[in-house]
Amino acid sequence: MEKRKTIIIAVIVVTVGLVGWQVIRKIGGQDANFERRAAPIAVETEAVRKATIRDTGNFTGTLAPKSQFTVAPKIAGRLEKLMVDIGDKISRNQLIAVLDDEEYNQQLRQAEADLLVAQANLEESRSSLDVAKRELERVEELHKKGISADSELDASKGAHATQEARYKVAQAQVANREAALEAARVRLSYTKISATWEEGTNPRVVGERFVHEGTMLTPNAPILSLLEINPLLAIIHITDKDYFRVKPGQSALISSDALANRGATGEIIRIAPLLKETSREARVEIEFANPDGLFKPGMFINVRIEFTTHEQATVVPVSSVVKRNEQQGIFLADTENNVVQFVPVTVGISTSELAEILEPSPLEGQVVTLGQHLLADGSPIILPEPSSFQNSDEAEKTKPGEKK
Repeated sequence: MEKRKTIIIAVIVVTVGLVGWQVIRKIGGQDANFERRAAPIAVETEAVRKATIRDTGNFTGTLAPKSQFTVAPKIAGRLEKLMVDIGDKISRNQLIAVLDDEEYNQQLRQAEADLLVAQANLEESRSSLDVAKRELERVEELHKKGISADSELDASKGAHATQEARYKVAQAQVANREAALEAARVRLSYTKISATWEEGTNPRVVGERFVHEGTMLTPNAPILSLLEINPLLAIIHITDKDYFRVKPGQSALISSDALANRGATGEIIRIAPLLKETSREARVEIEFANPDGLFKPGMFINVRIEFTTHEQATVVPVSSVVKRNEQQGIFLADTENNVVQFVPVTVGISTSELAEILEPSPLEGQVVTLGQHLLADGSPIILPEPSSFQNSDEAEKTKPGEKK
């Protein structure tokens, strides 16, 4: 029994000792934290100011010609001559290639001869019809006088009808030969290949050449690729995050790492009405002038779109905005008492350097830009002393006997 009491007392003593040690440790930690918090922290500050701030989006994309098409023959033949090559400028309706036309010239001459034969047959049919008509009129006159029999009148009418039908057939044959002649002329014209397009007046540029002189071509075999590179299209793809901020008519700045000192301003002309399921992105087309041809289709480009601009906005360095207890805010420095105050804020537009403060308004004073992550509301601070360079500069401006 005595032994059991001794064990119980020992357990109680150990428990009390542990609890006391934890209390002492906790009190010691609080004191340490208090001492740490109480120690002044060296910081840097910057004044709250008014400035213009812009909400912009930065995207990457590629360049594409505004229009592109291939030139191909409508008929088969040997490419006899090619007048242009890669990089050449082409105007509308310019002759760019010629096919061997000997066969098509022969077809034209054959069609012309067939037409002459058909026209001669027509003349013969017309003459025969006139003879049959006069004969019918003579027989009808004799029949009225009772001299001609009914059978003779019927025979004259039949002959006249036959000649009239032959005349109509001859007329149709002439029309057919005229159409064949016109078709032969059209086929012959196809041996001369010109660059034609409907919209736009700007010249095109030869982008690719697919064949060489002497090649036997089939109908619709591509010869050249023609591009319109002034204006050009900048193609970017945006996610749903930016989709509803992009509008037709917005301006955009196009630049390329390959052209470090050159840029161009374009306008959004088309926005795809859907986001592709595979990428969750929508296509946006931006048109811009390229009069000197400096930008080329296929180049990798950077695009900056300005969504919103706020004039005379209250701004602070973006580095001064911190979070305390899941609340966004800034530390305002009390330069007289060397302490800081945590001020919750509502941030508007943010850039890589500045943050717009919407609430509270108005906001003035000095915000902490360095050392703010070590601060709490009411923390003491140490502000930097003016540099020796500044002191010497001010001393030079102050003449002896003058008060600064």
